[in-house]
Order: sequence, then structure tokens, then C-alpha cells
Amino acid sequence: MGKNKPFIGFILGIIVAILINMSSIDGLSPQGKMCLALTFMTVIFWGFQIAQPGYTSGLFLSLLVIFKVAPPANVFAPWSGPIMYLVIGAYLIAGAVKSSGLGERIAYKFILKFVDSYKSIIISIFALTFILSVLIPHPWPRAFLIMSVMAVVIKSGNIPREDAVKIGFTVFAASVPVSMIFLTGDSVINVLAVQATGKSIGWIDWFIYMGPPNIISSLLTCILVLFLFKPSKEVSINKDEIRAKLAAMGDMSALEKRAAFWITIAIVLWISDSVHGIHLGWITLFVAMAMAMPKVGGVLTPKDWGGVPIHVLIFLTAAMTIGGVGGLTGMNTWIAKTILPSEVPTNPYILATFIATVSVAIHMALGSVIAVMGIAIPALLLFTQPMGMDPVIPVFLVYTAIGIHYILPFQHLNMLVGLGEENGMYTQKEVMRLGIPLTVVVYITCVLIEVPYWQMIGLFK
Repeated sequence: MGKNKPFIGFILGIIVAILINMSSIDGLSPQGKMCLALTFMTVIFWGFQIAQPGYTSGLFLSLLVIFKVAPPANVFAPWSGPIMYLVIGAYLIAGAVKSSGLGERIAYKFILKFVDSYKSIIISIFALTFILSVLIPHPWPRAFLIMSVMAVVIKSGNIPREDAVKIGFTVFAASVPVSMIFLTGDSVINVLAVQATGKSIGWIDWFIYMGPPNIISSLLTCILVLFLFKPSKEVSINKDEIRAKLAAMGDMSALEKRAAFWITIAIVLWISDSVHGIHLGWITLFVAMAMAMPKVGGVLTPKDWGGVPIHVLIFLTAAMTIGGVGGLTGMNTWIAKTILPSEVPTNPYILATFIATVSVAIHMALGSVIAVMGIAIPALLLFTQPMGMDPVIPVFLVYTAIGIHYILPFQHLNMLVGLGEENGMYTQKEVMRLGIPLTVVVYITCVLIEVPYWQMIGLFK
């Protein structure tokens, strides 16, 4: 397919949309049928990467309004809530931590203290990702910051090219499970998962539910990386170059201190959200705006707005709208009744296995974490409703499964952004080498860790 793949996907998506819309589908309203047609068309566009996802997402949103599938207020509802502003604030804060030099200073000091071999490099990548996930509320800028530090480590240790690729790959592979430990570890999809539950889940609540299981999934991923990507020769780190880099930064600058001050404020307010009741989105936006104020801020400048990618915001709007408009038009109910069995497994382990399998299967077909959340979560919420279980359970099981799972790079944006020589240096080959056995970690986490753990804390009764 190669060069013609985008055009093939473009034609295929249109044909599928036309066929669905021309079909006679019992139990689905005309608006629901059009929603289904446009949703599948868009998912095919995303899967075939016919254009940047922002453009295909914008096309989906505009067509929903043009064909009167739903009112504009419903189509663009995400912009009336805090989620979009959390993402904007998160990108600005991430940029501030990087541009001020604060994140780089922390990374250099950590490496000087803890890194002295190939194994310690791999472990330190996971540890740094964990530490910085508290300070930088988005996995991509966090990974690129760590990658820039690892480039110094690679150079100072004269690490061979084949081992450098393994290190670069690990930076982005670590961002997948570690980002799920804290609610602000990924300010996009973690918060989307919370929104899907329909409940008020704070920073501490998220850590109670998802922290321990994903700490274990991160450890399992780290073990897999160490087992599958052994070094061609042992590494000897010359720390003089790293010390020189740190020395060149000088003492902590006023800019770094102001950045550290506002990051501390953000962390305190994030952690105490259940006390003050202010949504993380408004806190994150406030802190980002405060970082630009004179005297007290001055960390962010007008050019920093360029670090907020509009295409990601449009993509996110579309992914969130699939679930919202799907519910409004009856599409979600129809999908649940059509593709899911009538009987709900009562055994919690069988139920978790079923939900994980359905989620992974849809993820393999659609190739987008957010798209699967928009389709699978509403359907599985309706499926499990007769059991009267807490909606947190099916939502977080779906999210855990697709949040950890990938086999090809496009199936997880964290892996896709690091692909290529100029980024993480790795190719699809490395992604598949880890991704295939990583599917086992999905089932271990969902079935063998989350079910008994949630039973222990009283969530899964």
C-alpha cells in the first residue's frame, strides 16, 4: 500500500460511511445512523493516517453540524467544560518546566547520583518519568526532555548506535504505563477516563484506584525492556560531561525558582482538589496564566503559546464528541446491544478478562486510545449496568487495557511521537518487539492485579 495508503483510506472511509448511511438498521434513528457512519469514517481516516488527525477530526466535527446529527452546542460541548483548558494549561506548564531549565537540572542531578551502567540507565528512565510526571502534566514534552538528557548520557558513555536506539525507545515506552499512575501524568486521556465515569474523582482518588496497579505495570514493562533489549556491550558512563552541563547551568536561576514556586502551588492544589473542590482544569489554567504575570511570574512569554498544538485540541474535541453525540443519538446503546452478549459475566475475573479482550480487540481495529474510549466505554457501561456496579470499574478496566496496549506505533500516540531518527531513534521493529509480549501485561494488570486490589479496597464488591 505504502505511498497510496492515505488515498486508499480516504476512499475506504467515504465508502463505509455511505454504505452505513444507506443501510436499513433496526433500532437506530437517522441521526444515530449518520453518527455511526461519520464515526467509522473518521476512525478509518485516523487508522490510515490520511492527514494530520487535527484535520480529519475537524472534518468530523463540521460534518456532525452540517448534517444536523447534533446541535453545535453538543458537538463542541468539550469547550464549555474544564478539560480543554486543562490540556492548554498542561502544555504551557510543560513548556515552562523545560524552557526554564528546571526539568533539565533535576534530570542531570538524578543521573549523576544514580546512573553508572546500561541497566541503571533503563531503570533511571522509568524513575525520571515517574518523578517528572508530577511536575510536567503531559507525557510528550516529558519524554522529549528526558530524551535530550539521554542524548548527553549516550554521548558521554560512547554508547554504540544499536544500544542508543534501545535507550531512546525506552524513554517513550516508559511514558505509557508511568503516565497512568498520577491523574496529571497524562492530562488528556487520564482526565477523559475520569469524565467517562460520570463521577467526581480527585487526584488522590485516582492514585488510590490506579496508582498501585500501574506502578506494577510499569515495573513489569521495565523488566520486559531489560529482558528483550540487552546491551551489545556494558556501558561505562563518563560523568564529567554531565557535570560540565550542570555546571554550565550555574546556580538555580530566578526563572527556575519562579517556575518551581508555581509548580509547587499547582501540585498542592492538584493533590488537595477533593478539599477545595476546584476542578484540575481550572487550577492548571490558573497556574499557567500566573506564570506569565509580571514580577510574580515571567516564566511564560507570548511565544510559549506556540507550544499549545491546536491540532491536538481539535482531535481531542472529536474523540470526546464521539461518546457524547453517540449517547445523544442512541448510537452507543445500539452498539452495546449489537456487539455485546446479552448475559453479563458475574465472576469478576471473567468479567475483567472479557472487558480487557473486547477493549484490546477494538483497539487493534481502531488503533486510537481516545477513539476506543469514545466507543467502548459507553457500550460497556450500558452492558454492565444491570449488575449495579460502580461505573469506575468498567471504565478503568477499559482504560487500563487500551492505555497499556499497543503493537504498532500508531496504536499509542506516546509511541508514535517518538518514532524516527530525529526523535527516539527507534523503528516499528522495536515497538512490535515489546508490544506483542506487553499484551500479557495488559491481562496481568486488569485481571490479576486490579480485580483483587479493587476488591481489597472495597471498590469491586
